[in-house]
Amino acid sequence: MIGRILLATGLWLALVGAAPIRLITQLSQARIDINTTFRGAELLVFGAIQYPQGSVPDAPPDIAVVVRGPSAPVTVRQKTRIAGIWVNARGVRFESVPGFYAVAATRPIAGLADERTTAIYEIGIRNLQLSPGSGADGNVSRAFEAGLIASRQKAGLFTERPGGVQITRGVLYAARIALPAAVPVGDYTAEIHLVRQGRVLASTSASFLIDKSGFERWVYVMAQENSLAYGLAAVLAALAAGAFAALVTRSRW
Repeated sequence: MIGRILLATGLWLALVGAAPIRLITQLSQARIDINTTFRGAELLVFGAIQYPQGSVPDAPPDIAVVVRGPSAPVTVRQKTRIAGIWVNARGVRFESVPGFYAVAATRPIAGLADERTTAIYEIGIRNLQLSPGSGADGNVSRAFEAGLIASRQKAGLFTERPGGVQITRGVLYAARIALPAAVPVGDYTAEIHLVRQGRVLASTSASFLIDKSGFERWVYVMAQENSLAYGLAAVLAALAAGAFAALVTRSRW
């Protein structure tokens, strides 16, 4: 009887000791509205690391926070000058390009894990899987991909922040993600990965929405659901603005 009790106790301790690390995550906002005064926003991703038996290690693990927006196909074209006119030449289509991508981590991406691990979890801009069209040459695709990434980085839509995640007392973590004014509307996901010794030991995610509000939302809905009426209204507004400008100019003379 005593032997069975000891065996059961040993199994219970083994199971408890093997319990996985968990991540608890919250976002500062579940929805971000875009209106006429929108100049960008800041998203706070924060939470806690739940260790088995509550035992906090002496050296805290690394945390990577990846925020990405709605993905869509994008065709990148090269400009060529013909007879003094710049025209579109060859292009490459990428099937899955996030409208927004930001990563913050406790250290540089190269120091988190090996290339295979960071590629699997798409941690880092260079690890994004943009899915170029199958008919494109490898070298050409990479050149166009580099141009696409550089353009998104210049617009503030693709960012990396080594040291952008702060861990307090080995348990609490927080990262601030800047959202530029040009951020697209849609569903977003924040993915949080806990990394120790090059291995991802725990992951979690949280979703939020970026959408237009007020007059901007009315215009957006009209353009999407009533494109003909929206087009006619835009033409009439342009004609009215032109007539008003002509009237003002004539009255000055």
